[in-house]
Amino acid sequence: MAQYIMKGGNPLVGEVSISGAKNAALGILAASVMADEDVLIENLPDVQDINMMLDAIREIGADVMRLDTHTVRINGKGIRELSVESENMTRIRASYYLIGALLGKYGRADVPMPGGCEIGQRPIDQHLKGFRALGAEVEIVNGRIRVESKKLRGEHIFFDVVSVGATINVMMAAALSEGRTILENAAKEPHIVDVANFLNSMGANIKGAGTDVIRIVGVPRFHAATYSIIPDQIEAGTFMFAAAITRGDIMVKNLIPKHMEAISAKLIEMGCEVLEFDDAIRVVGTPRLRPVNVKTLPYPGFPTDMQPQVGTAMALARGVSVLTESIFESRYRYLRELSAMGACSKVEGNTAIITGVEKFTGAEIHACDLRAGAALVLAGLAAEGITTISDIHFIQRGYEHFEEKLRALGAVIELANNERDLRKFMMVAG
Repeated sequence: MAQYIMKGGNPLVGEVSISGAKNAALGILAASVMADEDVLIENLPDVQDINMMLDAIREIGADVMRLDTHTVRINGKGIRELSVESENMTRIRASYYLIGALLGKYGRADVPMPGGCEIGQRPIDQHLKGFRALGAEVEIVNGRIRVESKKLRGEHIFFDVVSVGATINVMMAAALSEGRTILENAAKEPHIVDVANFLNSMGANIKGAGTDVIRIVGVPRFHAATYSIIPDQIEAGTFMFAAAITRGDIMVKNLIPKHMEAISAKLIEMGCEVLEFDDAIRVVGTPRLRPVNVKTLPYPGFPTDMQPQVGTAMALARGVSVLTESIFESRYRYLRELSAMGACSKVEGNTAIITGVEKFTGAEIHACDLRAGAALVLAGLAAEGITTISDIHFIQRGYEHFEEKLRALGAVIELANNERDLRKFMMVAG
């Protein structure tokens, strides 16, 4: 089983370029099958979740041509199977986007229940509520979601809770429905806007994405398009916190500063210097971070996917910080791993009380999920001594060439596939 092994203590310094947004790309890939003409998607991140989604799309009959590492051409004309059987689809959360795409285009879909990281309950009731409102019959049988409708019709839908997945899924289905659809209490995340913009590039009529009310006028069909995916907000935030956690100085390039405002604000509050440019942000760490209080919220609040990164930074701050998770209830498991490195924290319900320590020490730990795994890598790079992290398949699901980008910033980190690799690293790194 592959591991990361690293020697901490080096401040990360230099420039890093951010890849395309994984969460936007997954929705866009699903939506691409709704056109019977060529759709060219650029700035695609090269990560496991994306590759699994492409495999599933290929298996149902779409023509998928990977033109290069970050560019793919997809044509949904040849789709012959509306029952998605790919084993990969049970491993990623975004498998459910194929429901909205196939339901909108063909009036039927049969998709396995979604997988992904175990960070708490992520019900799909709002997705199903939206599909039913559009006129679909929905059932869950033997771990599969089956939806069918002879004709989808626009409807006024109010989501009971803000849901990114439901907003994207219902938006896709409504885009090819008959009549007008209004989605109220819609999610406002950047990747909602990106998926809506992509659908519009294929001929959809969607307005209001990025606000809590999205208005959709259904169109009969989609056409060819070329589209470039936005930069990944969470990857960018991870490298911004890498500068804070390792007391480094990193220029994070190819991002949209507006998307980073909540993250930048907390870094400034913790004592870091944050310099904003047109498409880049430079973060300069401080010898000792200040404690802060953070509550995760839907966009434009502090992202839940950045909670482990800020929690790791809090564990090195001078004083007591309070971290409140308002979205997922099982997102604190990484704190147990940090405790093996010397961190001090106490979890009460959805709140973590974190008392900062002066330093971490190396340990053998494991990644609990995608974002926690990335945060633990940053902890290892700040720690005194050697750290090994197992279960890194979680990290590889969402970060492109993570260890390579870190090495370019001065990190001493290697991917170890066996005991021989571990021994070799120990001999070289000491």
